[in-house]
Amino acid sequence: MKTILIKTKSIKKTILASLTACTLFASPQVLSAELLNSSYDVARELFTALNPPFEKQWQQQHPDDKLTIKQSHAGSSKQALAILQGLKADVVTYNQVTDVQILHDRGNLIPADWQSRLPNNSSPYYSTMAFLVRKDNPKGIHSWDDLVRQDVKLIFPNPKTSGNGRYTYLAAWGAFQQQNGGDQAKTYQQMKQFLQNVEVFDTGGRGATTTFIERNLGDVLISFESEVNNIRQQYGEDNYQVIVPPVDILAEFPVTWVDKNIQKNGNEAVAKAYLNYLYSPEAQEIITSFNYRVNDKQVMEKYSNKFPQTKLFTVEQQFGSWPQVMTNHFMTGGKLDQLLAEGRK
Repeated sequence: MKTILIKTKSIKKTILASLTACTLFASPQVLSAELLNSSYDVARELFTALNPPFEKQWQQQHPDDKLTIKQSHAGSSKQALAILQGLKADVVTYNQVTDVQILHDRGNLIPADWQSRLPNNSSPYYSTMAFLVRKDNPKGIHSWDDLVRQDVKLIFPNPKTSGNGRYTYLAAWGAFQQQNGGDQAKTYQQMKQFLQNVEVFDTGGRGATTTFIERNLGDVLISFESEVNNIRQQYGEDNYQVIVPPVDILAEFPVTWVDKNIQKNGNEAVAKAYLNYLYSPEAQEIITSFNYRVNDKQVMEKYSNKFPQTKLFTVEQQFGSWPQVMTNHFMTGGKLDQLLAEGRK
């Protein structure tokens, strides 16, 4: 009886193993990957267009993998802080170098040399600042000088919380500085008036758009060239006009994978492939369709009529390194705080 029992158990195990093997053979395991991209406030539509073709490409190359890309959007500084506080983003696509660098400096989540891992300082596209004015440009806005007139009210995001706002502030300062031949006192006075003319300081670019378009506040919305063109297309090209000033700032859009997060999430291969995809001709064309400038010369030549000529300067040329900029201008007690305090007197 004992021998029969052993044989019965043995037969059952054999049958179970065979059935398991047949099931695995008949139904290959489909892996499911979920990639989280942490991005700046006004990039929603851009990545809504970029994500599906990459998901399709990944699926074709990895038929057993199902990929879903999720987005998280806010002011880039807020997004970076969320990652430091535990948001498990796999990649970041921001609009300012410092908001990526902080992931190394304060969280050790990425290496110090992150900018050298992808072309063009890890910036697959770039932009500059532009002005959106109402139909027929009633205030006659053409350059940064026009924005310090007392009859002009401005809308742009708070430089404390938005990379968009910081670029606006630095673009104005740099343009005034060049025009003044380095006269710091005159530039300081122009910047004080420039900031006094701000009617609303929203926390991010999308909030500033809502204030200008839907609340109908301000005479000029200052934002990335890409954003103001997208707004004009969305809300009526006959209702608004875009002005790109003759002197402006180069605004880079740095990206990186978050090393510690992709290791924990098991997303290293897909995260790196995703960011490399942004440099492909297909992606570069999609990016220009949202009015961003790209480094692909052939693509830029194809769409050159979309991008007015302007003399671009870099942050480093006018202000030194980004850490210097943050300390001198945007930290508590810096020049931004001083200008705002003097303007309230």
